[in-house]
Amino acid sequence: MASHNETGKKGEELAAAWLEKSGFSLLHRNWRHSHYEIDIIASKNDKVHFIEVKTRSSNRFGFPEESVSDKKIENLMQAAEEFLHRHPDWKNIQYDVLAITLSNNQEPSFFFIEDVYL
Repeated sequence: MASHNETGKKGEELAAAWLEKSGFSLLHRNWRHSHYEIDIIASKNDKVHFIEVKTRSSNRFGFPEESVSDKKIENLMQAAEEFLHRHPDWKNIQYDVLAITLSNNQEPSFFFIEDVYL
C-alpha cells in the first residue's frame, strides 16, 4: 500500500476514535454511493454529521484542511443527498472537516471545522 494510503487509513482510524471520545456516535465509515464517498457519517445531539477526514504526515505542503477543495465539498454534499434520500428521518444535518496532522514523536493534532458550506 502506498504511504499516502496508509496515512489516510491511519487518519480515519484516529478520526473515528476522536469523534467517539468527543461524544459522536458513528453511523457509517466510508459510505459509498456511485463514485461518491463520505469518510464518516456520525450523529450527535439529534444531528447527522457528514465528515470529510483529511490527514497529512507533516505541514510541509500546507495544513490538511487546505487540501479540501470546493469540489470535494460538493461531492460530499451529493453523497449526503443520497444518504438523506435513503434515511429521511434525519432533519438536522451538518457538513464538517476533521483535519489531522501526524508528526514524528508527537501526538496527532486534530482540527475540527464544523458547519462547512460553499
